[in-house]
Amino acid sequence: MQAVVTAFFDPITYTYTYVVSDPASQACVIIDSVLDYDPASGRTNTESANTIIHFVREQQLKVEWLLETHVHADHLSAAPYLKEQLGGRLAIGANITTVQRVFGEIFNVEAGFATDGSQFDNLLYDGDILRFGKLSVEVIHTPGHTPACLSYMIGDAVFVGDTLFMPDYGTARCDFPGGDARTLYQSIQRLFELPDNTRVFLCHDYKAIGREEHCHETTIGEQRMHNIHVHEGVSAEEFVRLRTERDATLSMPTLILPSVQVNMRAGAFPPAEDNGVRYLKIPLNAL
Repeated sequence: MQAVVTAFFDPITYTYTYVVSDPASQACVIIDSVLDYDPASGRTNTESANTIIHFVREQQLKVEWLLETHVHADHLSAAPYLKEQLGGRLAIGANITTVQRVFGEIFNVEAGFATDGSQFDNLLYDGDILRFGKLSVEVIHTPGHTPACLSYMIGDAVFVGDTLFMPDYGTARCDFPGGDARTLYQSIQRLFELPDNTRVFLCHDYKAIGREEHCHETTIGEQRMHNIHVHEGVSAEEFVRLRTERDATLSMPTLILPSVQVNMRAGAFPPAEDNGVRYLKIPLNAL
């Protein structure tokens, strides 16, 4: 049975959130949600998340899982808020522990910060199967952009996070702590073993020059034949050289500092200080 996929686009962070539902049971999963954040004021709001909530309730869906493809560096996760409003279990790749250790040191987090992934309900491993209604999610470990990156296979659809972008835009950067271009190449080759007609749903679309519309869906066949960075015939050495040279020209994402220190906590904010205010840190000259 084919899942019903509904995409929600956040134009501020160019992020796609997906509600994937089983038409037979009305069970669903939510993948890569967005909490709105204004970096100038430090204020958050739930407008984007409320759109998801309205849709889920209007369609009378039951949320079974809130899935993160990785610790995002470009937007804050709304998963805790959605869980409070809609239920479900929050899950991420088991290598979140590596991300927590690395960035815990960068942000010099409080002594009580756990680096065992216990902020999440479930830590997922390659090959794990999650059930929702009559459908299932197969977990595929696709590291390279980050150590904890996962792709989720649901029926004939795969949700690849930042591993791949639209074919005319290429692939994810690999210069964050724990990233590795050769590992990303290997992960993509694994995805390319899927059938050509597999639907590929992307976490972001930054819209390549010359293309008028944002897009969120492609296929494995289109990626394998036409991806400008890693199409069929590109060797690992060629990809690593291209990716490394390109990454050296990129600036850090605007929201990387607030995003990572929130998302590695499963979307929670750091504990309040003695004045009752929660603070996000800006480490100077660290990234």
